[in-house]
Amino acid sequence: MIPQTFSEWQYCITEKCKINMTPTFAKQRLSIYEDLEHQATKEFAALYGLSHLNNIISWLKKSGK
Repeated sequence: MIPQTFSEWQYCITEKCKINMTPTFAKQRLSIYEDLEHQATKEFAALYGLSHLNNIISWLKKSGK
């Protein structure tokens, strides 16, 4: 399932994947996903599309506060 909302995504990250959503984690992921030339970002966009990538960036910013 690809999360469609912040709540769904947050549940997947924290409950299913057991990732502690800290500001540090969010900043680290943002540094990758905001770099459209980064290989991981290119792969993510190819798999899930730019729209979902933009959702993830937005959600990381929201959760990193």
